Amino acid sequence: MPTNFTVVPVEDAEGGSNSAAAAGGSKPVSLGKIFREEEDEDLQGSHSGDDSQRESSPFISSDTDRQHYYEGKNMALFEEEMDSTPMVSSLLNKLANYTNLTQGVREHEEAENEDGVRTVTVVVPQMGTFIGVYLPCMQNILGVILFLRLTWIVGTAGILGSFAIVSMCCICTLLTAISMSAIATNGVVPAGGSYYMISRSLGPEFGGAVGLCLYLGTTFAGSMYILGTIEILLTYIVPTATVFKEGEDAAMLNNMRVYGTGCLVLMALVVFVGVKYVNKLALVFLACVVLSIMATYAGVVKTLIEPPEFNVCLLGNRSLRNEKFEICAKTVVVKNNTVTTELWNIFCPNATCDDYFKLNNLTEIQAIPGLLSGVIKDNLWGKYDQAGKFIEKQQLSAPAPEQQTLSKDTDKPYVYTDITTYFTLLVGIYFPSVTGIMAGSNRSGDLRDAQRSIPIGTIMAILTTSFIYISCVVLFGACIEGVVLRDKFGFSVKKNPVVGTLAWPSPWVIVIGSFFSCCGAGLQSLTGAPRLLQAIARDGIIPFLQVFGHGKANGEPTWALLLTVGICEIGILIASLDAVAPILSMFFLMCYLFVNLACAVQTLLRTPNWRPRFKFYHWTLSFLGMSLCLSLMFISSWYYALVAMVIAGCIYKYIEYRGAVKEWGDGIRGLSLNAARYALIRLEEAPLHTKNWRPQLLVMCKLDSELAVKHPRLMSFTTQLKAGKGLTIVCSVLEGTYMTRGGDAKTGEQNLKAAMAAERMKGFSHVVVSSNLRDGFSLLVQSAGLGGMKHNTVLMAWPAAWKLARDLSARRNFIETVRETTEAHQALLVAKNIDHFPSNQERLKEGTIDVWWIVHDGGLLMLLPFLLSQHKVWRKCKMRIFTVAQMDDNSIKMKKDLQMFLYHLRLDAEVEVVEMHDSDISAFTYEKTLVMEQRSQMLKQMQLSRTEREREAQLIHDQNTASHSTMNDKAAGATPDRVHMTWTKDKLVNERNRQREGMGVKDMFNMKPEWETLNQSNVRRMHTAVKLNGVVVQKSQNSQLVLLNMPGPPKNKKGDENYMEFLEVLMDGLDRVLLVRGGGREVITIYS
Repeated sequence: MPTNFTVVPVEDAEGGSNSAAAAGGSKPVSLGKIFREEEDEDLQGSHSGDDSQRESSPFISSDTDRQHYYEGKNMALFEEEMDSTPMVSSLLNKLANYTNLTQGVREHEEAENEDGVRTVTVVVPQMGTFIGVYLPCMQNILGVILFLRLTWIVGTAGILGSFAIVSMCCICTLLTAISMSAIATNGVVPAGGSYYMISRSLGPEFGGAVGLCLYLGTTFAGSMYILGTIEILLTYIVPTATVFKEGEDAAMLNNMRVYGTGCLVLMALVVFVGVKYVNKLALVFLACVVLSIMATYAGVVKTLIEPPEFNVCLLGNRSLRNEKFEICAKTVVVKNNTVTTELWNIFCPNATCDDYFKLNNLTEIQAIPGLLSGVIKDNLWGKYDQAGKFIEKQQLSAPAPEQQTLSKDTDKPYVYTDITTYFTLLVGIYFPSVTGIMAGSNRSGDLRDAQRSIPIGTIMAILTTSFIYISCVVLFGACIEGVVLRDKFGFSVKKNPVVGTLAWPSPWVIVIGSFFSCCGAGLQSLTGAPRLLQAIARDGIIPFLQVFGHGKANGEPTWALLLTVGICEIGILIASLDAVAPILSMFFLMCYLFVNLACAVQTLLRTPNWRPRFKFYHWTLSFLGMSLCLSLMFISSWYYALVAMVIAGCIYKYIEYRGAVKEWGDGIRGLSLNAARYALIRLEEAPLHTKNWRPQLLVMCKLDSELAVKHPRLMSFTTQLKAGKGLTIVCSVLEGTYMTRGGDAKTGEQNLKAAMAAERMKGFSHVVVSSNLRDGFSLLVQSAGLGGMKHNTVLMAWPAAWKLARDLSARRNFIETVRETTEAHQALLVAKNIDHFPSNQERLKEGTIDVWWIVHDGGLLMLLPFLLSQHKVWRKCKMRIFTVAQMDDNSIKMKKDLQMFLYHLRLDAEVEVVEMHDSDISAFTYEKTLVMEQRSQMLKQMQLSRTEREREAQLIHDQNTASHSTMNDKAAGATPDRVHMTWTKDKLVNERNRQREGMGVKDMFNMKPEWETLNQSNVRRMHTAVKLNGVVVQKSQNSQLVLLNMPGPPKNKKGDENYMEFLEVLMDGLDRVLLVRGGGREVITIYS
């Protein structure tokens, strides 16, 4: 039983249950529309959570739904746009449903449902400023340098020097964080963190170079943390677990290499198995750092009450290693007997005591005098020293033997300096302790409000850590004795870390805390570096890195992890934390430099898209941060800085020449546009001087029916003439309208670009569509170029098929182009037999370039052979200049004058003067002229016949159109008055054959009687062309290239039909010819 349905729209959007009540007065809606809308809603819902974003999309979610059907009358005016552009309501709906997936190092938790389909659980970002930004930055900034090297830096550089080092580095990172906050809040930052910010702000070349520098810095940071872990392990936790002999520096380095390699392999396995385990331990590692810092501050407070019981044994003013003896004395009294101590046995092994031991006494001082002891005055200034020197207390003077050996004596328990220290070295060693400010921006996808959390969290973390570092500098200098501060490994305090001697309740708090801190930081580096390399590889800007974009099924970068482990092993083989730290300082400083540069460029350019929510920035702060980064690079290590810059420069040039073409709307492109605009305005301010003139070419290229370049050698010749210098515009004209041939124009332009790339030509391409070719050529001659960068020379191929063309358009287009270039004061180059010209791969071993200088039109004829000889194709060709002397000219004087002129022009060329005597006009000339005029007459008649045929066809069309009107009789009666012949196909063929046969018979067998009727002007012109051609062929038939002055077309357009014939005769018998017509200005000068 059929049932009829009436479906009405629901008026109340909130109360969905009362829809039936409103059915009475509503318009019925078809079921098809309802189902179509439901399908559209399902389609929209399926794409609303899609996070795959395209660079070309102006919004964070590109609209891929192009099948929406908008019905109704409210927006009928915009119904054409609705097919390609979304309504505002649809756009806002997509923006509201947008979710950015978690990025960085968090691994997606994967599961399989009952059907076996793998699903990815998407967690909505909910982290705030404290958990998401502040704590990760704190964990990355505080680390190995604080626990292992800061006390040594304070003791070596002094409190004031250390304060300067810490302040410079912290100010540098603070300014960088301000710039980074501005960039990070200027839109959504997808996966890639700092690499993404730099590459999208400065372009793929800078982005790739800085991205790889950041990757290398992060990788070497992993090496540094692993070396710190092994140093803590072998020095403080298990000092007996050495593989090689203890006591030698080389043995210690080898121990570091062996244990460091093992630790690296173990950490790599942990990262390979699962990153989620690393992330779950991150809070544990952070807790170790916090507890260690709190223990340090608690120890400082405790010194006010009771200083720790750590003493330093001094022999004279030299500190001693006290892990092998307990009593700091030469002798002790035991049961009223004087007994020598262990120290006596060490310095007097065979009853022969060391001279310095005999002259000086042993004293014991407190290692931690306390905050109120006044030791801060002694530690204000630094004490730099050479490697292998004794660590001595400066305030004590001790007698020394006359013949004191300066060499390091490993048998005596002295404490020595292990490396030569100076201020710049300490800057390079300290700077890694302030890196890690990018941790918040790298996790922007995990944040609830990234544009608010990143600036606040990062800057607060930097301020907090800066306070910790500066306070530690002051407190260490105020609490710890100077000789202990300069003791890098704590040998003078029973081989405890110097910070551990200050900490409360035990040094083991620092040992265990710093050990786990280094382990966690090393794991974080080995986790983050492969993902950074994977992001660079997936961008496709560096072709040879694309293999590292692949990984396991869940996205883990396996190949990138292997490369990271390999590079990290290089740092471990260096085996010295002090040598690795300056290396990663260079790479991080270069990264920070470009972050500041990106912010400064974007701010100065004032691009419309530069609208950061973080307002507390200025380009001067970014410029100051950039200058400070560059200064710190050269302060730390000038040779490392140069190496890092060379690496970045090589990567930049590689991406520029071999990398994939990317357009990211970067600031460097905007900077180029501003620079180009400034240069163009400057070029128009003053006319171009002759010394700066060079041919700026407009190359008229012809496309075939398949829109391919018809004469590729025209591109080759342009490259040989320009050698990459100056302006080159390659253009073509398509006949039709832009509405119908717009796609063809774009295809032709792409083909032009491909041909230019094949010839390695630097320039621009342009294809215009015009109603006829004539207007298109005129448009290009008038308007190509911009401002001061306009063409001054037109290059085109000789229309070889102009004789075979049935109409006169090819000849007319060429002649009108010649006239227009002359009127525009532009030079014109016309190449005959352009397909015979050499390619860029050919090398002409010998031959000449012959210049036939008939008239002086600016010296372009002299300049072109010189420009060609600069290219490797024509380099071995010699230049010859021919000029023509008349009867009244002194040919000998002309040759001398021309040689002197060429000498002043600094051109090397052979000179020859050709004498052309007056002679009678030959019969051949008359015959050529007669054939020329008869051909022109025939073409005119054929054109007239075509015109009449078109008129009659139009008339027939008009008659058919008006047959249903009352004017039919009048129109039919008017026809015999206007048209006197009716053409059919047979009559047209017969008439054309009759004209050709009649002309052929009449002209071939009855020429001489008609010589007297010829136009004498044409005869004279033909005589000149024939005679000059004979001389040129005689002299230059075997030359590689012939350059000729191009005569201008007649001022009276009635002679246009013969102009092309004259040029053909002039070039007859020559292979490669370049007709040159100057632009009416001097292009070459004898003055410097």
